[in-house]
Amino acid sequence: MFLPKAIYFFYYGAAASLFPFLVIYYESLGLSGYQIGFLAGIMPLIALFSAPLWGGLADASQKHKRLLLLAIFTSIVITFALSNASAFLWLIPLVVLLAFFIAPIMPIVDNSVMDLLADHKDQYGKLRLWGAIGWGVSAPVVGWLIERSDLSWAFYGYMVLMSAGLLVAWKLTVSQAGIGSKLWGGLQSLLSNPSWSLFLLTVFVFGIGSSVIQNFLFLYMNDLEASKTLMGLSLMFATLSELPVLYFSDRLLSRFGATGMVILSMSFLVLRLLAYSFIRNPLMVLPIQLLHGPTYSAMWVSGVSYAAKNAPHGMGATAQGLFSGVLLGLSAAVGAFIGGFLFENIGPVAMFRVTGFLVLMGIALFLLVGNRIMGLESPASRIN
Repeated sequence: MFLPKAIYFFYYGAAASLFPFLVIYYESLGLSGYQIGFLAGIMPLIALFSAPLWGGLADASQKHKRLLLLAIFTSIVITFALSNASAFLWLIPLVVLLAFFIAPIMPIVDNSVMDLLADHKDQYGKLRLWGAIGWGVSAPVVGWLIERSDLSWAFYGYMVLMSAGLLVAWKLTVSQAGIGSKLWGGLQSLLSNPSWSLFLLTVFVFGIGSSVIQNFLFLYMNDLEASKTLMGLSLMFATLSELPVLYFSDRLLSRFGATGMVILSMSFLVLRLLAYSFIRNPLMVLPIQLLHGPTYSAMWVSGVSYAAKNAPHGMGATAQGLFSGVLLGLSAAVGAFIGGFLFENIGPVAMFRVTGFLVLMGIALFLLVGNRIMGLESPASRIN
């Protein structure tokens, strides 16, 4: 299991190098809040369609590894081009292409890892935590380099670490499981399941709140005159909070089930959003970031487990693509657009509070409808 650990480490290390600092890069180019929100929203919106599309293509063609290598390599090339773009109209197509090729990477890797784990799928979190370690190691280092040089280090960090990930992916055993039914039939089977549809709806609401934090926390910290080093440290603190959640994810799933973990993660997200709105010293971001693990990591583990358990035969990559497409795609895009509008018109403090209220309403909906549709299973019958 060294190779899965390594690819998680390099992929998320590369992501931490680039994506949190992109909004700062956009701001440095003189873009407005609306333009930043638009660019931030493009990537997840493209992911909504490209992740399931690539997953379905991989399942149908049984060329998972070739598509994975193509996606990683092309993302490196596009990142280099993005680092040399400054005009808004040039940034748009490059961001679209980057989103298109990044989106399938983790769904294909996750599907392969779950296949490798076989009857030990509950151990997924112990492998995925190496992604959190990569994120935590990379973020403060890149933040420090940016502080002492310029934002070009965000792009350099991504290209170097993702190149290492490409070498690992070359050796990785990638699942070649064929599609068990026609693609659209499999999609219909997934989406016609009321429990699955409710889960995706809940993931959508959660993703809006998570997207607002991801896309606008650094701009908020910038307004509070935080250093780039502190921004990197904030990502490291978030990573530290992920490690225990991921390591003990099998026990958490056994104890609370997917539905219980959803409720817990959304509750912590509400607390996190409101906490940001009350700080005035940027250093206070650090303890709040410790809520990242109980929010995002808990939701990710429950979603990957749910997709693996509820996918029709041969539709594993497609199911993972749908989950990541909603969490990292549709909801992330909507969150970026909403966040950009709120940031521009009512400011970051009110933005965090309004978003927190929205997620609170999502919890109420999940509890109300879940009691009827999903039954909020007992621990013995929950996903593990």
